[in-house]
Amino acid sequence: MTIQDVKAYEILEDREVKDLNSRGFLLKHKKSGAKLLILSNDDENKVFSIGFRTPPEDSTGLPHILEHSVLCGSKNFPAKDPFVELVKGSLNTFLNAMTYPDKTVYPVASCNDKDFQNLMHVYMDAVFYPNIYKKEEIFRQEGWHYELESTEGPLKVNGVVYNEMKGAFSSPEDVLDREVLRSLFPDTSYANESGGDPECIPDLTYEQFLNFHKKYYHPSNSFLYLYGDMDVAEKLNWLDREYLSAFDAVSVDSAIRYQKPFDKPVEVTREYSITEAESTKDQTYLSYSTVVDTSLNKELYLAFQVLEYALLSAPGAPLKQALIDAGIGKDVMGSYDEGVYQPTFSIISKNANPEQKEEFLKTIRDTLSDIVEKGMDKQALLAGINYYEFRFREADFGNYPKGLMYGLQAFDSWLYDENQPFMHLEALDTFRFLKEQVGRGYYEQLIQKYLIENTHASVVMIVPRQGLTAQMDQKTADQLETYRQSLDEARLQQMVQDTIHLEEYQSEETPAEDLEKIPMLRREDIGRKALPLCNEEQTLSGMPVLYHELFTNGIAYINLVFDTCHVPDELLPYLGLLKSVLGYMDTENYSYAELFNVINIHSGGIYTALNPYADVKDPDQYKGTLQVKAKVLYEKLDFAFTMIREILFATDLSDDKRLYEIIAQVKSRLQMGLTGNGHSTAAIRAMSYFSPSAYFNDCVGGIGLYRLVESIESDFEAQKDGLKEKLRQLMHLIFRPENLLVDYTAEREGLPGLEEEIGKLSAFLYQDPAEKCSQQFRVNALNEGFKTSAQVQYVARAGNFVRRGYEYTGALKILKVILSYDYLWINIRVKGGAYGCMSGFNRVGDGYLVSYRDPNLKKTNEIFEGTVDFVKNFTVSERDMTKYIIGTIGDLDSPLTPSSKGNRSMTAYLSNLTYEDIQKEREQVLTATEESIRKLSGIIEAILADGDICVLGNETRLEEQKEMFATLCNLFS
Repeated sequence: MTIQDVKAYEILEDREVKDLNSRGFLLKHKKSGAKLLILSNDDENKVFSIGFRTPPEDSTGLPHILEHSVLCGSKNFPAKDPFVELVKGSLNTFLNAMTYPDKTVYPVASCNDKDFQNLMHVYMDAVFYPNIYKKEEIFRQEGWHYELESTEGPLKVNGVVYNEMKGAFSSPEDVLDREVLRSLFPDTSYANESGGDPECIPDLTYEQFLNFHKKYYHPSNSFLYLYGDMDVAEKLNWLDREYLSAFDAVSVDSAIRYQKPFDKPVEVTREYSITEAESTKDQTYLSYSTVVDTSLNKELYLAFQVLEYALLSAPGAPLKQALIDAGIGKDVMGSYDEGVYQPTFSIISKNANPEQKEEFLKTIRDTLSDIVEKGMDKQALLAGINYYEFRFREADFGNYPKGLMYGLQAFDSWLYDENQPFMHLEALDTFRFLKEQVGRGYYEQLIQKYLIENTHASVVMIVPRQGLTAQMDQKTADQLETYRQSLDEARLQQMVQDTIHLEEYQSEETPAEDLEKIPMLRREDIGRKALPLCNEEQTLSGMPVLYHELFTNGIAYINLVFDTCHVPDELLPYLGLLKSVLGYMDTENYSYAELFNVINIHSGGIYTALNPYADVKDPDQYKGTLQVKAKVLYEKLDFAFTMIREILFATDLSDDKRLYEIIAQVKSRLQMGLTGNGHSTAAIRAMSYFSPSAYFNDCVGGIGLYRLVESIESDFEAQKDGLKEKLRQLMHLIFRPENLLVDYTAEREGLPGLEEEIGKLSAFLYQDPAEKCSQQFRVNALNEGFKTSAQVQYVARAGNFVRRGYEYTGALKILKVILSYDYLWINIRVKGGAYGCMSGFNRVGDGYLVSYRDPNLKKTNEIFEGTVDFVKNFTVSERDMTKYIIGTIGDLDSPLTPSSKGNRSMTAYLSNLTYEDIQKEREQVLTATEESIRKLSGIIEAILADGDICVLGNETRLEEQKEMFATLCNLFS
């Protein structure tokens, strides 16, 4: 049967989508009015999603809370948390749901046909027949609820989304993004916060919640998407038979309103919180944003991505450089948001001051006017175009299935014109058009029209205020206490009972018969063989080469891996700065701006990375590496090596002004990264107390690096000469022939020329005498609490079990799934209200437990301590054990891109990990039993035994519980 034979749908468009090597169909379900986009091709990683236009009517976070809630049980799958059951026991390659400012999307992906069908079934049932109408507790748990343990108080507000958004509102960058959208679109739904403002979330009623679902979660307002290698006709028939045919088409008013352009720009000032100890100087965000037509203009959709690169993102980009040279901020960023109906282009200066606002605006106007008059740098434009075209052709989205990313991109046109889903999926013609326009005045006209003369603009200032979080927390506590005192005894008793009832509901186990309704695979559906390694050792021009023969579609992935074992301990953090300097300063033949652009014109990029590889045969040993990576077409191999030599051996460190700019930017980006990924920051720091490889990670990219950068930035003049000397010393210690392994991923036809290029490179490697040191790692349980202005915590416990006599086993992979989606999930997320919880265990014995955007601290630590008893008494049915095993194998078998396959093989090689080790781990997973898990209780006990803890979080909360830490300090000074 073909798509044309399925009579329940009207075929609106049938076309070849050449750029994606797919057949594209746009359909409409005749009875329900549902819209469907199909991309049929030979990709085994199949994707399904269903999305709805969900314009928020206020800032209570209704779309976001509903996104969480519909996955908490449905008509055919009444288990309390089918989403978690799928995560535990599916071979999915993606499973999640996302709330955007104007839509909510529910995507799934899998390479297994049966699994893919199961995922589709559960998600379709969830969105159309959720249990939210039967169980108000779902709304209370995921959205918000009052907590009152006794009538005397205190009265609190809790909820998963409530705490998630408290974490989001703790980020000044997130606050800025929201204020830009609100300022530019005051008359549309974009003025409201779809995720939810914590101050507004408690205003949401259960009735409003249900009405929103009734209105917007109807097939007539839905957008369904199928991608990959499947029997499309069979899927369409199933969708019609099981779900869509039950609905009649209705008119749903969900259109995203067009914001009428302003007569003049608007100005907004908003405060964000810093700790009491932080200075307000150089902490303001200045932004200037304009509206750029609509996302239905396919040329502008890509042209402004190129302009954002050429004006702001690339090192030395003219607008960025003009602002930095004027001393307006220390970190200048661009942002082009094309994922809304009317895209926005923003120019942002971070680490500025409020009094610089007018100079900020004048510098932007003067610089842009000068560019229009003299013309854009053609090299910068071509570099930007090639940068985006290379990414489009390569279609390497890391861990995300490319079909998922195509489906999300389709929304950028489809959501606003139901007949235009393909607009942005075909980009090669547009890239050709953009190249033709270079030097013809096209980009200058865009700057004049949309950035200089455009009155639909806003100036947003986000200014710091010391202790704002504590003031807001106190205000909320006072309001809640006032409200509590206004209630009579009967109402207070009812609130206490409601609190008890919700806790009882959360503690109830789902009946076995309900769990068994969730479809799952069998162990026989799982392959017993682990994914192979593809390592071929060669010697070319006297240098060791690790070659991975893989289909790469003509792209060579080069990775020069330099061992850092001779870097002395005191220089380790400086590796993080060396990584940031290489490729971003002038060289003998190029200015840093020219260097970056010429690289992006002729390649997919050249960049550096720092990674440690623990020796799985000797846990006390690890190999720290500085890696120089490049990706180019085979015919550009000589270019890649020429530019790598230029970066490694011809970099000029003498430009103090540029060096300071890099240091200031590194500090700024670390501030964003450390708090934005607080769970990773805390876990790595906690493991750095005892793990040499985690210590390396913290030194070169975590809190250890931040401490160094903060010191240098605040006293640059005094430290600059010493800094440059240390960087030169590092180069001479690292870029030596005895330290180099060339890692190369390509087809055989990509090998010619490699030996010659390695030979040229080896002639440049340092061979002068150098004092080589051995690193001496010392265990040091610092047990730190880092105070921030956040409203939530990131709590990490860590330890090593191998040093206490235990061995690694594949069963720990299963335990990670069990803890993350059972014990920790139920106690930290469901009951505790945290947004997330994770765990991890590696082959050298390092293990951790961590929470994410967590309202608790001591309570979470107690839950971590209780993990031992949970594991010791672990009991499940054979069906549930199978489910955990399948979910674990799903993680192990995630599809990999060619570059990821090469990297996986290299990681095994550098870690002394054999294929036999990998296969043994898989067998341990496949044959695991309840008893296998219970035996792991000793490992958990060993991890917790030394009490290693690190927490990032609210300064007031950490001060109140300071007895938990040996050291309590501010994360930022």
